[in-house]
Amino acid sequence: MRYNNIIPAKYIDRPNRFIAHVELDGKVETVHVKNTGRGTGVLIPDAEVYLTDTGTPNRKTRYDLVSARKSSGMMINIDSQAPNKAMKEWLENQDFDRVIPEFRYGNSRIDFYLEKKSEKYLMEVKGCTLEIDGVGYFPDAPTDRGVRHLQELSKAAREGYHATLAFVIQMESITEVRPNTAVHPAFGTAIEKAKESGVEILMLPCHVEPDSLNIK
Repeated sequence: MRYNNIIPAKYIDRPNRFIAHVELDGKVETVHVKNTGRGTGVLIPDAEVYLTDTGTPNRKTRYDLVSARKSSGMMINIDSQAPNKAMKEWLENQDFDRVIPEFRYGNSRIDFYLEKKSEKYLMEVKGCTLEIDGVGYFPDAPTDRGVRHLQELSKAAREGYHATLAFVIQMESITEVRPNTAVHPAFGTAIEKAKESGVEILMLPCHVEPDSLNIK
């Protein structure tokens, strides 16, 4: 997936989960952060960040902050909507007969329902933006929703679906994702139970540029 426009800026601070202050053309601009996670190790003072102009009149924030460059030089896409867009593009180039986003199953909306001949698949997508010593970790903040999705996938696997939790790794050169039990122990427990139920864990490395995110 690719953004229509991209604008470099310098990160200043983040008053709350939804907005940040950046320096743009020598002025302080308030921008929307398209990820409510903590941004650990990414959103730090003076970091190089990238914005998109939403083109939406009368919106309080003209720009969305979508990606950043870590001090190591690693590019990270932090847009929480980007993994599903990249995944949809990727799935449509696989040999599935049907690709249906936002599929209602149980008490949740699962990201994708797929069919291949007589086989049925359910796939939940999670974007990974936290890197520690060359390994990706998820989540970077507690996620009860993520635990619920794993429980739904476990149920689906027991009912005969091919159930998958897919990590879209929104960073260059990272190929492994581990559950971040230090932040949310319950997610680690849920993922182990899901594996025991037959849920497949898929880790998808990506090519990341300031203006794009594509699954390799």
